Amino acid sequence: MKSDIFSSEHMAQPPAAPGMSLQNAKCVKYVVNGEMHARQGSMIAYRGTLQFERKGQGIGGMLKRAVTGEGLPLMAVRGQGEAWFAHEAANCFVVEMEQGDVLTVNGRNVLCFDASLSYEIKTVKGAGMAGGGLFNSVFSGFGKLGLICDGHPVVIPVSAQQPVYVDTDAVVGWSAHLSTSLHRSQSIGSMVRGGSGEAVQLMLQGEGFVIVRPSELKPEKASSN
Repeated sequence: MKSDIFSSEHMAQPPAAPGMSLQNAKCVKYVVNGEMHARQGSMIAYRGTLQFERKGQGIGGMLKRAVTGEGLPLMAVRGQGEAWFAHEAANCFVVEMEQGDVLTVNGRNVLCFDASLSYEIKTVKGAGMAGGGLFNSVFSGFGKLGLICDGHPVVIPVSAQQPVYVDTDAVVGWSAHLSTSLHRSQSIGSMVRGGSGEAVQLMLQGEGFVIVRPSELKPEKASSN
C-alpha cells in the first residue's frame, strides 16, 4: 500500500536543512546533524543514525528539582538523521532566540532546543512557591527553543508603565529581565464569602513580554509534570 493515499497534511515533511521546524501544531521535527537536546520520552519517531542519552542537570540542578519538583528531565540526541518530538498532544511553538536574549520558562513547557542554547535552573525572584514553582528553566544564547502548551499561546507585551498580572497556573514563560512579585487581587471580604478563584497572580514589571496559555493547569496534570 502506498503512502500517497493520505492527505498531504499528514505526511512527514521532506528532509530539510539541519535544525528545528514545526511538523504540525502538535509535533516538532528536528533534522539532527551533531547534537540537540529534548525532553526525556518526547521522541515519537526517528530515522537515521541517532543515539538518545539521558542528560544530567548537575548536582545543583538535581538538588533544586528534588526540593521543588521543578526541573527539566533532558536527553541528548546525537548523530545524523530526523526525529519527531511531541508530548501528550500539546500544541507546539518555536521561539527563535538571538544573542543576548534570555527567556525564563516553566520546565513543564519545554519540548526541545538547540545545543547552542545555554540552560540552567534559577530562582523566580519574588514569587515564593508560585509562578510555576520556586525555580524556572532559564535559556540564553542563539538558537531555537521548542515549547508546548495546552491551546495556542498568547504573548502579552509588558511595559514599565503597564505591568501585567498573570495566573500562576497559566504562565508559560517571560523575558527574564522582567521583575516578578506576587499580587493579591482579592479582598478579605471576598475571601470570606468563598473567593473569586483569582486570589493571587504573578506580577511582571519592566520592558519585555510574557507568554500565557489559554487554560489553567489542572491539579491532576500538575502532579504528573
